[in-house]
Amino acid sequence: MTGPPQVVALLGVGKLGEALLSGLLRSGTPAASMLAAERHTDRAAQIAERYGVATPSPEEAAATADVLVLAVKPQDMRALLADIAPHVRPQTLVVSVAAGIPSSLLEQLLPDGTVVVRVMTNTPVFVDEAMSAISAGSHAGPEHLQLVEDLLSPVGKVVRVPESQQDAVTALSGSGPAYFFFLVEAMIDAGILLGLPRAVAAELIVQTAVGSARMLRESGEHPVLLREAVTSPGGTTIAAIRTMEDHGVRAAMLAAIEAARDRSRELAAGS
Repeated sequence: MTGPPQVVALLGVGKLGEALLSGLLRSGTPAASMLAAERHTDRAAQIAERYGVATPSPEEAAATADVLVLAVKPQDMRALLADIAPHVRPQTLVVSVAAGIPSSLLEQLLPDGTVVVRVMTNTPVFVDEAMSAISAGSHAGPEHLQLVEDLLSPVGKVVRVPESQQDAVTALSGSGPAYFFFLVEAMIDAGILLGLPRAVAAELIVQTAVGSARMLRESGEHPVLLREAVTSPGGTTIAAIRTMEDHGVRAAMLAAIEAARDRSRELAAGS
């Protein structure tokens, strides 16, 4: 299939699925060309009312959509594939955003020759700042990668990586927002410990995070150089940095991301 898709169906409208749906609609995708398939009837009714999109069953969506975006939890993927496989048409492009699920599994459980593209994105899609990494399955060509890139670009940045790197992507940027939120939470608690009201501490830290991220993106400088610019000899910042190093913050972060990578591999193996 080439050119813009006529119908895009999201199969699974949890937090990530809804984020993708809302982002695509904000980017100008017509609601009439979007489907949101959800097993839970209460959730389907909520999505239909909130976004004005049709909410067919996964089987109905698979039979009519040009692009199927599989956004269910990894542990629910096999059941979903069993339900939709008889209905997937030969020219359908299947896009999986489930962590740890290799394209080879989808190709095995879907009709022979089904084109699969694997994606790892993240929740900043809610604010059109997602980071998505895409990988081609064995039947996907450059035109399919371009189609997926065009689909995701309005809601953030997109990079292409070999599928062998997707577990690392999952650990780094897929789970990455949670690491930043965890750090911000800890810094707000520190502000409260130092006597600041929670609202003031939150405003200080959130704006600092936003400004720092913008500096990273727009300056092009290495983070070490930006950090050193704040770190005066014998000052407050170097005292804080030394304390973090003494407590193994850097090593803990490396170990945490490795643990996320390992869990992604476990999910791929069906654990």
